[in-house]
Amino acid sequence: MSTDNLSTDNLVTLTSDPAEVHPLAPYKTLEPEELKNRIEKIRGQLGDKLLILGHHYQQDEVIAHSDLRGDSYQLSQMAADSASCETIVFCGVHFMAETADILANRPEKLRERDGRRVAVILPDMAAGCSMADMAAIAQVEAAWQDMSEVIDTKRVIPVTYINSAASLKAFCGKHGGIVCTSSNARAVIEWAFERGDRVFFFPDQHLGRNTALPMGIEESEMPVWDPYEMDLGGNTEEAIEASRVILWKGHCSVHQMFRAEHVEAFRKRDPEIKILVHPECPREVNDLADVSGSTGKIIRTVEASPPGTKWAIGTELHLVNRLKSEHPEQEIHFLSPVICMCATMYRIDLPHLCWSLENLIDGAVVNRIEVDEETSRWSLIALERMLSIR
Repeated sequence: MSTDNLSTDNLVTLTSDPAEVHPLAPYKTLEPEELKNRIEKIRGQLGDKLLILGHHYQQDEVIAHSDLRGDSYQLSQMAADSASCETIVFCGVHFMAETADILANRPEKLRERDGRRVAVILPDMAAGCSMADMAAIAQVEAAWQDMSEVIDTKRVIPVTYINSAASLKAFCGKHGGIVCTSSNARAVIEWAFERGDRVFFFPDQHLGRNTALPMGIEESEMPVWDPYEMDLGGNTEEAIEASRVILWKGHCSVHQMFRAEHVEAFRKRDPEIKILVHPECPREVNDLADVSGSTGKIIRTVEASPPGTKWAIGTELHLVNRLKSEHPEQEIHFLSPVICMCATMYRIDLPHLCWSLENLIDGAVVNRIEVDEETSRWSLIALERMLSIR
């Protein structure tokens, strides 16, 4: 996991000295019921000074202790709008905690609190995101420099998916670019084309492709930039010159698992079943789906469907199982026969949550995520551009 822009002063590391006990070790031996009780005790003590945020992909046992549940940007916005919150504990992954720090501690919020920062805690610093890690800032800057030798990058608008490091959001802010979510990606790309000739979209190629295709952009106009290829990301000069959207070679390890044959198997078994997928899935899956949309859209679609509706859903396993539990009146299946969950999100568990909260109540802020001022400033510009889109 890249820790650029993160404060790691309190990062807990395993020691090679067997005589020293890892601080988390005692928590790993506790029964779930005791962990739950200790977590709830601290929640009661801190009241509305504490906000525990639970991403939709989080485990149910952790979600049960969250004050707010949602997707990454939605959670960060809600937490930032709280007037009483002093500490955010983000049960998600590192880029989410970075965004929460940027939004909760933006200049106007600091003025409202007379300069007091809201502390943002990530219970396990190893909870990263494989997709976000597929685009390092040095790689993106190198790609930008390389493509500037072929095309005018002043007419290229960089767009980063919210699932990216703060350094990439800052890059977009500096270069006239913008951030997008899976729900507003089309509106963001339209905004970009009003300001330039090309879009440089990272880090998820599938979201970029699945969004651009219905806009009339041909796949031949969307070369994929591989940061590990020396010459123009593995492309010819002609391909870059003919491009309209330059995609980054990145993907979500969960959504990459879904295949067209999984869709075909469900439809063969039951012609009445509907396929509902996230646009981070590969094109061949997205094109076959009855509905494609963000995590929020997936949830809303199920909630609005009548009893007896049958779904095969292509997104993270914990969310699919939660929807299945919350909507017994519908028949809900996980689209893939292979179990695929967000392994890094799964690292946030009750022992880590309890450990971070008990340190907090003792006056120690462990695993604090704090984005540096310069990166925050430029990231906020890119985020605010996204918010300006209606």
